[in-house]
Amino acid sequence: MTRSISILGATGSVGEQTLDLIGRERDKWRIEALTANCSAEKLARMALDFGAKIAVVGDEACLPELREALSGSGIEAAGGSAALIEAASRPVDVTVAAIVGCAGLGPVMAAIEQGGTIALANKEALVSAGDVMMAAVAKHGATLLPVDSEHNAIFQCLAGSKLSDVARITLTASGGPFRTWTQDQLDAATPEQAVAHPNWDMGAKISVDSATMMNKGLEYIEAHYLFPVGLDRLGIVVHPQSVIHSMVEFRDRSTLAQLGPSDMRVPIASCLAWPQRMDTPMAPLDLPSIGELSFFAPDETRFPATRLARQAIEAGGAAPASLNAANEVAVAAFLAGQIGFTRIAAMVEETMSNYTAHTPRSLEDVLATDQAARIAAHQLLELT
Repeated sequence: MTRSISILGATGSVGEQTLDLIGRERDKWRIEALTANCSAEKLARMALDFGAKIAVVGDEACLPELREALSGSGIEAAGGSAALIEAASRPVDVTVAAIVGCAGLGPVMAAIEQGGTIALANKEALVSAGDVMMAAVAKHGATLLPVDSEHNAIFQCLAGSKLSDVARITLTASGGPFRTWTQDQLDAATPEQAVAHPNWDMGAKISVDSATMMNKGLEYIEAHYLFPVGLDRLGIVVHPQSVIHSMVEFRDRSTLAQLGPSDMRVPIASCLAWPQRMDTPMAPLDLPSIGELSFFAPDETRFPATRLARQAIEAGGAAPASLNAANEVAVAAFLAGQIGFTRIAAMVEETMSNYTAHTPRSLEDVLATDQAARIAAHQLLELT
């Protein structure tokens, strides 16, 4: 049976790997919409290759190039935020939500409102709008499947179990490229070093988040919304080999762990095939060659991001959205060479300390909170 799919953020890492999997079983899939921020030429190639009905760029300035590349193909080309929302609103069996950052929030909510299955790879959307998003999922009868390897691992470990039987959920973290670095080395870290993740192939923003451990902090907040067992039953452990992707301990003290290669095609395949399974091109896990699995407690002195995320979700209200917005501004500034590596977490903490907002009750509230926190973070940049 052919299934329909839209991929929001098709030219990014998750989007490319999703298309790689679909390309191996083309007869089983029909592409409705592919979107990108710009990357018009690349998006057009993907749309032509997979026969998408529509290709959309978020940046309208890139639309003329997209239209020219798709001229005569019969594939619709569109641009702008309204076009992204329209594409995400199209009824399909599966929507892969892989737009990086809070820019993906509107399209994700539009996909939820059409009531299908959403494979969520955009952690920032759930972090910023957790209560609003989960309420929309319930209201519209949507199915939310986590693509993040850690949450996908938890989802798999919980299959057939009740949250009331869970004693503890543990997210694993690789520790990033700077796990063993001294404070002086961290102070001098460059963007090139930060994006060189030892285990995973990810985009620049997510790679920097992994280096600061903010990625794990955001995932901690996500886990709170996806698996509401209580913050006292959520934990993080550093696992440098990235073989165990998360663990669930039950009240009888049995612990289930999901193991797999460090390749996003594994959790993506889990979502695409759910509730079944599908083949992937990954080699079987070879534990003897790995040799050992090690675990460490997070160092929140050198990497304070997980502490900040925990404080944000404990505070609730607008705090998670403010944390996420400030982090996006700080990471962009680091990648642009405006601030040092350790300044990222400091900027996030200062923004959270200096800015407060009312609890968001709607998508519009979340977007307003996000914008105000970005303004506050940019004001800090001007003082740097």
